[in-house]
Amino acid sequence: MMTKGKLIVITGPSGVGKGTLVRELLNRHRELTLSISMTTRDPRPGEVEGQDYYFVTREQFAEMIQAGSLLEWAEYTGNYYGTPRQQVEEKLAQGRDIILEIELLGARQIKSSFPNTRSIFILPPNFSELERRLRNRGNDSETTINKRLERAQIEIQAASEFDDQIVNDDLEQTLQLVEAALLGNFSLKSQNPD
Repeated sequence: MMTKGKLIVITGPSGVGKGTLVRELLNRHRELTLSISMTTRDPRPGEVEGQDYYFVTREQFAEMIQAGSLLEWAEYTGNYYGTPRQQVEEKLAQGRDIILEIELLGARQIKSSFPNTRSIFILPPNFSELERRLRNRGNDSETTINKRLERAQIEIQAASEFDDQIVNDDLEQTLQLVEAALLGNFSLKSQNPD
């Protein structure tokens, strides 16, 4: 009998380093699979269709909502983001462990629909560091940065809703904490076998 895979949600405010953490986790743990989200926002420089996101129009996104083709979706700073249902359900049925790197409202929807999801909230060391990271990305307007910072204040208050709250101060240390949280409930192989 095939074992069903597990869902792992990684969330936190924009600029906290979720993407970097997830990329490193995927490099270290080949048994993990990333669910590629869909968005109506324009691609940032260097982002690749089907690798970073599926970039769609607002009309296409609305059609997917109507058809029930999304596991979760939410509007964030004027754009829509969501998780395509079919690919996640197929991979879970194959026994794959799936990471969803999604924002707060989507993470809440997933926790509600999939109560056994392991959920991790990534926090910034402090608010000024979060602002510095957002500004250093260099790809958002001042208006967007301010929207993201306002949203971050609300999101950070929700951290306690999640199984683990991990501060991303030092990348390697943060990765070790995320791995430790996942090793407790999942069959991730340790990088350094005893």
